[in-house]
Amino acid sequence: MLRTLTYRILSATDGQTILHYLKSLGYSGPILVHLKKTDHGTLLNGVWAHMNETLHTGDLLCLHLEENTSGTSIFPQQIPLAICYEDEDLLVIDKPAGMPVHPSAAHQRDTLANAVTGYYRAKGEIRPFRCINRLDADTSGLIIVAKNMLSAALLGKAMQQRMIRREYLAVVCGTLTGSGTVHAPIARVKPGDVRRQVDFLCGDDAITHYKSLLCHAPYSLLSLHLETGRTHQIRVHMSALGYPLAGDQLYYPAFSDTKIKRQALHSHRLSFSHPVTGEMLTFTSPLPCDMAALIDPEPSAHRGSSLPAVLRG
Repeated sequence: MLRTLTYRILSATDGQTILHYLKSLGYSGPILVHLKKTDHGTLLNGVWAHMNETLHTGDLLCLHLEENTSGTSIFPQQIPLAICYEDEDLLVIDKPAGMPVHPSAAHQRDTLANAVTGYYRAKGEIRPFRCINRLDADTSGLIIVAKNMLSAALLGKAMQQRMIRREYLAVVCGTLTGSGTVHAPIARVKPGDVRRQVDFLCGDDAITHYKSLLCHAPYSLLSLHLETGRTHQIRVHMSALGYPLAGDQLYYPAFSDTKIKRQALHSHRLSFSHPVTGEMLTFTSPLPCDMAALIDPEPSAHRGSSLPAVLRG
């Protein structure tokens, strides 16, 4: 697929080379190499240009980013997607619980990657699957997918620099009020074990902020904001705090309430700057019914009056 980007050169960048200018915009080394290798990939005032050419005020720089392969052997599948937003550069999808993000030996055709690849193919597009904020299979909610190499690089950098604000909703066991921060490093329990634990000696830095929204015994509904993105971070931190997630059989195997069959964790809100336009974007996904049923005293009306208004569907 072809993504064309056009820049009108302003006086502030007069005298810079094309290479220096594109680096200032966040173009990565692999993207710059791609442009160099693409016939007419870089046009200055309509003429094919080298990266060392000088820009002047009023110049028109046009770039063509072209990709004609998916990059992997993901099987395209026609699986319904809840698309919250789409443009030339990205998708924001509301992922259901129970759907893995990436294929594996046990899940080769039922993942988000299969669904997005199938969605592209249905539109006659061939693109690699580039997920920005990964979610566990049983975690529901908002996820960002980059549609081209530039948006992937810029959004990936934004994730590394903690510029994508991620807010989760979780239902935990026990009555937890107020707010607080868990600052505790996380590491594997042992090599090859999928489980993580707080490990102050060998763990990677991890910070989770939480705020109690509603208590309805024996559960509490929390809003959580991540500064870091360690595997199972919320699940590990809340378990270490003494308030494990409802339904989390990995970290709280004694859980037995049948109203939910997965960990009660939902990617509720994402806020970030658009990688190309710079526009601030915010997306929200309401509390899923299985989580609402745990803390709503009227289960038949899962998003009833007891829930904070911002959480209702």
